[in-house]
Amino acid sequence: MSLIPSIFGGRRSNIFDPFSLDLWDPFEGFPLSSNLANVPNSAHETYAFANARIDWKEMPEAHIFKADLPGLKKEEVKVEVEEGKVLQNSGERSKEQEEKNDQWHRVERSSSKFLRRFRLPKNAKIDQVKASMENGVLTVTVPKEEVNKPEVKAIDISSYFFLSSQIASVSSSVIDS
Repeated sequence: MSLIPSIFGGRRSNIFDPFSLDLWDPFEGFPLSSNLANVPNSAHETYAFANARIDWKEMPEAHIFKADLPGLKKEEVKVEVEEGKVLQNSGERSKEQEEKNDQWHRVERSSSKFLRRFRLPKNAKIDQVKASMENGVLTVTVPKEEVNKPEVKAIDISSYFFLSSQIASVSSSVIDS
């Protein structure tokens, strides 16, 4: 492993290291104190968007998926259910930033995509999936089928004393005969 820091966070990206993809920088906001000081802000946004994290929460009535997609419009996001009950969330963003001043003229372009797929459980009602987007948060609700509970019949339990007294009276009448 190299001891030379990377410009993308001070460590080499390694798929086997769960901490190698962290984006948190405790020195963010301090001038020139981070390895990421020379990386344009659009690179941070593109990386965060391309690695969109989605939360999946199972509730009694539905499965709820939430994704933070800051700066994205609902027209740039697709929610689809494929055959075999696979929920697919995808999006694409293109951004062009132009900066002009007396000495410099700069145009930066960035484009990023994300695609996340989830195999839905058998109890998902795929024909009733709903999606909404508010303040950069995509929420997908997948209702669950109602579980048919078997009919349960309660049985009264008689006391042992009652049963033993009946047996005693039957056995005494048999002996008397």
